[in-house]
Amino acid sequence: MSTMDGPPTEESTHLSWANVALGLSFILFDAVVSTSFNLGVGSSLISAALRCIVQLAIVGLLLQRVFETNNPWAIAGIAFLLNFLGTVEAVANKSKKRFNHMFLSVLVSLLGSTIPVSIIGTRYAMAVEPFWKPEQYIPIVGMLCGNTVSSVVVAIAYVLKELYDNRDKIETYLAFGASRFEACTPIAREALRLALTPTINQMSVMGIISIPGMMTGAILGGSSVSQAAKLQMIIMFMISASTTLAAIVTTMVSLATVVDNDHRVRPDRVDVREHAIWRARDWLVSGIVGGVKAVGLRVASCCRRKSARTEDGCMETERLLG
Repeated sequence: MSTMDGPPTEESTHLSWANVALGLSFILFDAVVSTSFNLGVGSSLISAALRCIVQLAIVGLLLQRVFETNNPWAIAGIAFLLNFLGTVEAVANKSKKRFNHMFLSVLVSLLGSTIPVSIIGTRYAMAVEPFWKPEQYIPIVGMLCGNTVSSVVVAIAYVLKELYDNRDKIETYLAFGASRFEACTPIAREALRLALTPTINQMSVMGIISIPGMMTGAILGGSSVSQAAKLQMIIMFMISASTTLAAIVTTMVSLATVVDNDHRVRPDRVDVREHAIWRARDWLVSGIVGGVKAVGLRVASCCRRKSARTEDGCMETERLLG
């Protein structure tokens, strides 16, 4: 029995897709404002909102089945899937620069931070027995993944920017005899500071300026305000630990990859192109468009030849009759 359980309350309001459509009007308002001021983010807002609707609808259907089965292996699969999708988002969508074997490094750092922290925090700090209760464990893993992905992206982006765009400073340190550890220590410190700043800021304003979503959800779900506040404290501390672990691991791996054992900066190990997924998408789209154009041109050419033959036949007939 979890210590976070509270007294039962009245049944929550049932929401329909009409309520979602009404909520979507706020996004439409933002898109109109963007268009009016030529901000150029209107289409991004709409596409992100539609993606949010589709993703949450699919997750809702999937998690409902998992909650009903209450199978620990299904819960483990969901936890891995969340980390895998978080890795795809971090590597393919959020990172403009990538280092060699970045996908595997980020995936291992996410699994090595979110899973142990979620298990220990859920079992002991939240006193949930068993810890893998899906209605409590899965949302916690999801929150840890979301915050950890953000910190990992910030840390890696800063490290690769410094090593690729501003590598002259590091090469100067190395040329004067500094080891790669000594030359990269300032970069690592700043990368970790930037990665952890959002979590620190979030904790510092929580409860006074903002009421976090997990606490609000716990209150709406029937927990007392006191229990919801304690739950939110525990979750924020878990988020802090998870983001710190993942940021440290990915920062160290990226530095060790781009600055090799011979104390040389290796910009050839940094890929500044679009991710292979998007390059393959562009190649596929261009191939389809090119094929459609070729078919269209061939059909138009056939139509022109047929029309020319028809006109020649009409002229020949008129000549013979005339």
